Amino acid sequence: MSSPTHILQKYWKHSEFRNSQEKIINAVLTTKDVIAFLPTGGGKSICFQIPALLNDGICIVVSPLVALMQDQVSNLQEKGIKAMALSASLSQDEIVTMFDNLKYGKYKFLYLSPERLSSEFIQEKIQQVPVGLIAVDEAHCISEWGHDFRPSYRNISVLRTLHPSAPVIALTASATSEVLKDISQNLTLKNELLFKESLQRESLSYQIYRTEDTHFALQQLIQKNNGSAIIYTSSRKATKNISDFLNLKGYKCSYYHGGLSVNEKKESYFNWLSEKTPIMVATNAFGMGIDKDNVSTIVHTNLPYSLENYMQEAGRAGRNGAQATSSIIYNNAIEFNFKNRFEKSLISIEFITDVYIKLNQHFQISIGEKSSEKRAFNFQLFCERYKLPKLKTHNAVQQLNNQSIIRVGDNFNQKSLVTFCASHKETLAYCEKNQHFGELIKLILRNYGGAFGASKKIDEYLLGQKLQLGYSQIINSLNSISNDGILTYDQAILTSFIDFLVPRDDKRTINRIAQNIKRFQKVKIDKAKAVLKYIHNTKQCRSNLLLSYFDEYNTETCGICDICLRDVSSNLNHSSISENILELLQKHHQLSSREIVSLLTMDKNNVLTVLQLLLDSDKITITSQHKFQLKK
Repeated sequence: MSSPTHILQKYWKHSEFRNSQEKIINAVLTTKDVIAFLPTGGGKSICFQIPALLNDGICIVVSPLVALMQDQVSNLQEKGIKAMALSASLSQDEIVTMFDNLKYGKYKFLYLSPERLSSEFIQEKIQQVPVGLIAVDEAHCISEWGHDFRPSYRNISVLRTLHPSAPVIALTASATSEVLKDISQNLTLKNELLFKESLQRESLSYQIYRTEDTHFALQQLIQKNNGSAIIYTSSRKATKNISDFLNLKGYKCSYYHGGLSVNEKKESYFNWLSEKTPIMVATNAFGMGIDKDNVSTIVHTNLPYSLENYMQEAGRAGRNGAQATSSIIYNNAIEFNFKNRFEKSLISIEFITDVYIKLNQHFQISIGEKSSEKRAFNFQLFCERYKLPKLKTHNAVQQLNNQSIIRVGDNFNQKSLVTFCASHKETLAYCEKNQHFGELIKLILRNYGGAFGASKKIDEYLLGQKLQLGYSQIINSLNSISNDGILTYDQAILTSFIDFLVPRDDKRTINRIAQNIKRFQKVKIDKAKAVLKYIHNTKQCRSNLLLSYFDEYNTETCGICDICLRDVSSNLNHSSISENILELLQKHHQLSSREIVSLLTMDKNNVLTVLQLLLDSDKITITSQHKFQLKK
């Protein structure tokens, strides 16, 4: 009879397990429900793949990302293991054939998204196949208090009804104690075993750099660490801008974001994986499921959305045990943008009530009436009709969906794509001849850089607002420009669906869920405050501060973060650096941080640390030109 170690050697070519892997596998093999909380790079997939190969029946794997599913299916197939993914593009006949293969073709793995479980047809088909294990990847998505909450994850509990004897393993790399409780309750786990490994990374140094010259600081970090790197940014436009900047400086970069085509993503990822371009500049759409152990540098040029996100992204460095760094570069402007973006995401109960009332009006639902059927829902036209701000309205609709007042299709706010197929010169000439389209074309090029030769997601509603044109006018113009061969316009399927789940009762309906919404928003506020506390911290070991957020407490400092290094070196040379800086400012009056570093033959990080200390102690100030001077 095969053993877990035999399967590990046969398919993964390893002779022994890491950390808690073997204990988790043995627990699953005894049909126990399990929550596995392993840090990024902790080998979560093996924890369900090996017991699935040893057990009878198939393993259903619920995963949030199509790319991640496809990657794992490909990896299993390369090992000679039969696996398939239930993609959204399959027809009903193809799905029937797929499930026949699952029943009779000795398949072991079926990967699907949680959204697919809302289909009664899919549920019926799943009930007909023998299921030996249910695995829920990125399980924190099931919790409203998690950082990537997806309401569709609540559909997963139906699998317990369809196959009550199959054990469940829930896997996550970042969850607070509150989220772990939510995972257990929402998945209806039975006397589950919790395996929680420490998030401490002894070879990973956490660093914070406060500077006005973010590009210079970024270049210094890349030059200093000189290896495979991931640079996280807050926008798609920034990924290309930073990549272009570093390529001009002689570094080899790729960039990655959700707006790239499938082929563009694959090419960018392969170039990074093969070291053709060892530096990847990306939004947080990149990283989940990557398998590269020699990343030495992670840099955030924006503030992460939460510490949960940050721990996952930072944890992609140093998986091979070698020394690695995870740095955040920020300044007042970056902090302001973080706060501004966060504040815009918060919506009042009054606004949610207003959107709910207008939704009922839009579909002509009377007080006390409950719609008995799904309705076609065009979100763009709804916002235009009622003159509603799109981002806030999107968030309000999501809240109503999360609270089971309505149910909307996941594509209700899908984006259209444009790609300029004419050259830059031809496009400008076209604008001159067709001035009625010229302003629209120029606006697209300003707002969606890099649209030449690459597909870009656009927002027709926003374009219309800026040009003071109607939504339908923008669509007609884009179709005309497309017909003229200047660009290709792939208009989004705007009609999704909406289902009203409770009788219309306006304010009373919202009053019933108001406390839940307020509590959810408080969690978001607390997460934002935790990020700000982390970057403003100047006293506590950064590793220990992060660990305490996840209810893990350590009395020993890491010794390698910027706080620990500052404390070690402060008594040795901070006094000397401070004197040199003050002398330079006395002589030159005003200097930038770059100028100070270049004039002093001392360690750059120590110089920047002392500059911050001098600012904190009110001995120097920063001018409006971002230069340092003595405090008057």
